[in-house]
This record gives sequence, C-alpha cells and structure tokens, in this order.
Amino acid sequence: MTAVIEVQNLTKTYQLGRDTVVKALRGLSFSIQEGEFVAIMGPSGSGKSTLMHILGCLDVPSKGVYLLDGKETNRMTDNQLARFRNHKIGFVFQSFNLLPRTSAVENVELPLVYNGYRNARKLATEALDRVGLMDRLHHRPNELSIGQQQRVAIARALVTGPSLILADEPTGNLDTRSSEEVLSIIQSLNDEGRTIVLVTHEHDISQHAKRLVRLRDGLIVSDEPVSDRLLAADILRNMPTEEGQA
Repeated sequence: MTAVIEVQNLTKTYQLGRDTVVKALRGLSFSIQEGEFVAIMGPSGSGKSTLMHILGCLDVPSKGVYLLDGKETNRMTDNQLARFRNHKIGFVFQSFNLLPRTSAVENVELPLVYNGYRNARKLATEALDRVGLMDRLHHRPNELSIGQQQRVAIARALVTGPSLILADEPTGNLDTRSSEEVLSIIQSLNDEGRTIVLVTHEHDISQHAKRLVRLRDGLIVSDEPVSDRLLAADILRNMPTEEGQA
C-alpha cells in the first residue's frame, strides 16, 4: 500500500505571551496507508486537534516533516497547500459550518463554485443523494435535524471527490442514532477505498475505526488495530426506531 500520510518527528509549539511556551506536539512519527480508517483519540489537551489541523494543511509544524502523498508540505507555497486542500482532502467538523440562509444543495455546491466546476448543481445533488438527503435538497439548515445537518456537511466534504476524509469530532453534537448514521456513512466511504482519519475523545466512536492511535500530552502512547470493531450499520439495524428521528 501507498502511504497517504507520513509524519516524521512532528513538533508544534505555541508562544503564549513573552514567557509561556506550549508544546502541543512533541515529536510524533507515524504513517497512514491508502484506504486505512484511523481514529486519533485522546483527552482535551492531548494534541489531537493540533495534529488534525496540520494533517489538513490548515497549520504547519514547528519542526519535523509531513509528507502528503509523498510531497513534503513544509516546502509547499500557500497556493499549493490550498490546491491540496481543495482536491485531495474533505473536511467534516463537529460544528457543521453550514451557511444558515442557504439551502442544502447550495451549501454542498459551494466548494465546486469556488473551484469553477460547471456541473456544480448536478454533483451537489449526487452527493446529497449519497448521504440519503435527496428529499431535503432545498431545505435550509434550520429546517433540518442536527443529524441531517451533519450529513449535509459530509456531502459537502465529498463533492470534490477527495481520497482523504478528515473528520474532527463529527458526532460530537449528535444523539446516538444520528451518530451511528453518520458513522455508517463514514464506514461505507472507507469500504469504497477512501482513507479516513477521525479525531474523537470517545472510546465507543473510536471503535468504529480499523486502527486506533492514542495521544497524551502531545505524544503517541499507543498505536494498534481495533480488535472488536463496531459496525454502525449493524447497530442501526438493532436499534429501536423512534418516530421523528432522522
């Protein structure tokens, strides 16, 4: 397999005021192969969000090397990093980041419009169909359930056809059923060959991945396969349905 992500002795420090230095990452080294589903887990302050921002080319390390598809991101210009983000990576965040006065399909087609796609509406519609929201194309976020809003955000992450999905606490605001629905979509995307990196602080969520990397105080304390993996589709089948849940 090909290493999509390779991190070598990655360090990130922040200067707070004149005298305080925070070491968010303290020399991480690991790789993620094409088609893997990796959960990065750790308590608040462990460095997982800092690591996710660096992996997503939203921040740069203080020291060390980050190779994305074999290319050293430290040496890229801002424009090159932006192109990588736009075409290689799909982001799913805890807070959805949907435009409130814009319909679902318009929210999803935004990345396509920014990048000059001519068939943006068609691709956005197909992405929403992929996450089961064909009947919600023209609904605004306040007309959707919380779970549906996150599925719109996933559709937006998918619409440019990225091979790498970075999901930062994607179930953090969701109830149990909505969480499993979102995780079922993410697992199916991985089954189709996409590489998934999911950040979470919840053990049950991490067990949906195939590999678990645990962080503490900016260091990797364990990196191992998930032995008793949870399959969201099976959980949903065994979960009692409640009228009105989406």
